[in-house]
Amino acid sequence: MNFKDTTYIIMGGTTGMGFAAAKALIEQGAKVLAIGRNQESCENAENELGSNALVYSADATKPETMAKAIQMAHETFGTIHGLFHVAGGSGRKWGDGPLDQLTLEGWNKTMELNLTSMMLSNQAMINYFLEQKTPGVILNMGSVLGYSPSPKYFVTHAYAAAKSAIIGFSKSIAAYYAEKNIRVNVIAPSLFSTPMAKRASEDEDILDFLRTKQPLDGGRPGESEDINTAVLMFLHPNSKFITGQVLAVDGGWTLSEGQYQ
Repeated sequence: MNFKDTTYIIMGGTTGMGFAAAKALIEQGAKVLAIGRNQESCENAENELGSNALVYSADATKPETMAKAIQMAHETFGTIHGLFHVAGGSGRKWGDGPLDQLTLEGWNKTMELNLTSMMLSNQAMINYFLEQKTPGVILNMGSVLGYSPSPKYFVTHAYAAAKSAIIGFSKSIAAYYAEKNIRVNVIAPSLFSTPMAKRASEDEDILDFLRTKQPLDGGRPGESEDINTAVLMFLHPNSKFITGQVLAVDGGWTLSEGQYQ
């Protein structure tokens, strides 16, 4: 795909799937502004992405983060064509888990990390498209856990609620802004080997479970690059007739029962 003369912001673009997408977009000719929370990952991304990228270290849960990112990208690269929101995280350490054990802090922090941050980035991007009177695209990161639960190994009910809400939120704004030629879609991955999923992707019992739960390509966790084809498809200007869709990139997760040893 040719992404020449296009610019994208990736919220959560300095590690994992966001970083893989940033590299893929740049390889296809796009300009990218990648936002990351960790200063070290931002420095590494800056070194690897090269001159067609800007890297900005900031917190996705702060309203000023996206406003600043839009200003930087527009001033440096010109018109912004889309947003890929990847940023999110587990609330386990604050108390996310089964409902009978879920803490209010765990609930609130999980929603802030995954849903509030997305609302803020999407809102700022929508306002930019409206102000510029230009079409645009937003791609949001969901999860198969938002609609295909796994009750033994993946029991974080606030996280599942947040990822389910992302689908409803994205479809709702896709419907409302379609007449402005602003498209909004969702990618829903299964278990991938990313920094956030380190606990699960290094657990031998879970890896055994994955061999039947997401059986494609040998039954393995996804690699960050496995989402790139879907990301490029949704973000490309030629996908102008696709909005309000949820695409599972899950190795077969939603089709398979998964067997316990």
